[in-house]
Amino acid sequence: MGTTQIMQDVVYANHDFQPAYYQEADQKWLLGMQLVRDQKKNSGGISITVFLPEALDVHVMHIDGQEPIAVLERLNKAGLFSVVLGQYSQPFLYKLIVKYPLSVEEIIDPYQFNSLLSDIDAYLFSEGNQHQAQRFLGANWLSWSNISGVLFCVWAPNAQSVALVGDFNHWDPRRHLMRKHENSGIWEVFIPNVVEYQHYKFEIHTQDGQVLRKSDPFAKQMESAPGNAAVIPTVTDYQWHDKAWLTHRAKCRWHVSAMSIYEVHLASWRRSGDDSASYLDYSALIKSLIPYVKMMGFTHLQLMPISEYPFDASWGYQPIGMYAPTYRFGDPTGLKRFIDACHLAGIAVILDWVAAHFPKDPHGLAQFDGTCLFEHADPQKGEHPDWDTLIYNYDRSEVKSYLLSNACFWLREFHFDGLRLDAVSSMLYLDYSRKPEQWRPNQWGGNENLEAIAFLRQLNQVVYQDFPGVAMIAEESTAWPGVTHPTFQNDKALGFGFKWNMGWMNDTLSYLKRDPIYRHYHHNEMTFSLIYCFNEHFILSLSHDEVVHGKGTLLEKIPGDDWQKFATLRSYYGFMWGHPGKKLLFMGGEFGQRQEWSHDRGLDWSLLSHFSHQGLQTWVKDLNHLYTSHSALFNNDHQDKSFQWLDCDNHIDSIFVFVRFSKALDNHLIFVVNMLADLKEQYRIGLPKNETYRELLNSDSQYYGGSNQGNKGHIVPVDGPYQNMEQSALITVPPLGCLILAPVI
Repeated sequence: MGTTQIMQDVVYANHDFQPAYYQEADQKWLLGMQLVRDQKKNSGGISITVFLPEALDVHVMHIDGQEPIAVLERLNKAGLFSVVLGQYSQPFLYKLIVKYPLSVEEIIDPYQFNSLLSDIDAYLFSEGNQHQAQRFLGANWLSWSNISGVLFCVWAPNAQSVALVGDFNHWDPRRHLMRKHENSGIWEVFIPNVVEYQHYKFEIHTQDGQVLRKSDPFAKQMESAPGNAAVIPTVTDYQWHDKAWLTHRAKCRWHVSAMSIYEVHLASWRRSGDDSASYLDYSALIKSLIPYVKMMGFTHLQLMPISEYPFDASWGYQPIGMYAPTYRFGDPTGLKRFIDACHLAGIAVILDWVAAHFPKDPHGLAQFDGTCLFEHADPQKGEHPDWDTLIYNYDRSEVKSYLLSNACFWLREFHFDGLRLDAVSSMLYLDYSRKPEQWRPNQWGGNENLEAIAFLRQLNQVVYQDFPGVAMIAEESTAWPGVTHPTFQNDKALGFGFKWNMGWMNDTLSYLKRDPIYRHYHHNEMTFSLIYCFNEHFILSLSHDEVVHGKGTLLEKIPGDDWQKFATLRSYYGFMWGHPGKKLLFMGGEFGQRQEWSHDRGLDWSLLSHFSHQGLQTWVKDLNHLYTSHSALFNNDHQDKSFQWLDCDNHIDSIFVFVRFSKALDNHLIFVVNMLADLKEQYRIGLPKNETYRELLNSDSQYYGGSNQGNKGHIVPVDGPYQNMEQSALITVPPLGCLILAPVI
């Protein structure tokens, strides 16, 4: 039986190999090993057909054999070889000995393997309920019949053909064509002859004749620009040491626990080298950042986005590799080691996660298979006018699987303790940042993005079910009702754990920037947040967005000389740490960074040679330690009974006095905040108890760089009720100062 008879139904143009033909359906895929039969002779055998451009001759042998069992016949000049082995009736594993003009290679033919893609996995992905799609999509190591290799899979349902190209095949798209699964639109190929850290991409032939080279949407590692290729991951699994932490976390209720978050951009927290041009890698961050966070008393570290992003100035908010930790600080194992070290030091780690949009870079998700695959096809729903980016199609099941799997991936594989979702407001509203003619109402005539809302609800349900003790945090700047309410409550409840209090931030920073002589006209900017602060589970956030684009740093927003700037900022921080809500401070704010934050340089740590900056840093550290050690500041944080104004109306003196109560009302703290540079003596305040009070902290202490005005450490009650309290005291309120008082028990 001749090879030409076996191949007689295969169509060639001038005997050149036509890759698209073989991918029309599995039954027409004739590469690899096939059972064949000669009808005339009523005999059978096995055919082996391979396509090896530039090969001179090809021999086949058993996978563990030492001698060839046959020579393949060249069928055409393009490199198609085939042989029929009449003596075999059952498939067997084989390898090829291929002679090239300058070398001889031993190859395990990838086309001898049947599909290794699970029907259940593909079904769940297509249904929108796949939470671990990265286990089979992308590049995944596996062993089949004791043969180790990588299964490459990519979702491109509308492609005409897909080829895998990379270091292992000299980026030749003819070498590794992929097989399509029609039901799911997933293409696959299993390749044994690859090694860790080799680069690869997918070459996609679209229906309209375009040829696209795309990086892997599920790449677990990527190279830097301009290559932007995906990288085959390491085989070795990381051995974690944080079991005790995860066990404790699963029982933790963050709503009634202390959360003081230090937000960090890893590329610019600190630089290394004489020219400060080099990023710190994870090993250096373990030695420097973790001890610093621990020393400062922060409970959480929040990393700005570290999913791979080509453009430094995007700060990570335009990610291309959603599954790939950026190359800038080391490999994925280094990131795991860093988070492990954080947990061993008692520090939780939150990841800034971007699911609201993605960039248009040609190697990314945009028009991935020549069609709007990941993005919404309707530009009124698929393009973001502010950032010139694309918006995910949240109504497409596979896109939901992609995003759900990604959220779970970071929590499961890297042990992150929570996700902060960027730009949630832009997801919720169809008319977000759009002119009237740029959007259409939903089916009910409203401006809500129903598909995005459904996705966010599903996301929070999945995460909180699968990862006990994590925190899901929304950056949401509108008055959307129920951002942090459980999803069973109503159709609008989103199910987040926490929401950034953007209203508090905007109001109080507006107040902070005012000249003190005008502050009494805007007293409500400091008090208004108490009207709504128990409607949601809030985080008071002073993030990176408040110290860029000409806004000035926190210190430089404040009018006056340096003494006034530092005193005001210390007093403001005291107000913030006493205010209901968890805390978040962007790096540099703790010591009074003067220059606006830039992603291109490290913070100005040399400022700490000045006592005023040291004093501010010490004040933040002491606030954190007070915060984490006094339950009045966190264990009743979400209930209105945890807070009581003593004086919220003294706009003339710009003084604010309030009490924070623990569950046990006897355990409380009094905050006295003066936002003017006037010393107030014999200032009367009400006291919840008829006890001597200690001056726990005084921001005006010389220890922090203040003028050392205060009450010599203690306060004695005097006769007479005041401010709805049965007893009161006459105290000294320092200029631009914050006092924190506690009863002596």
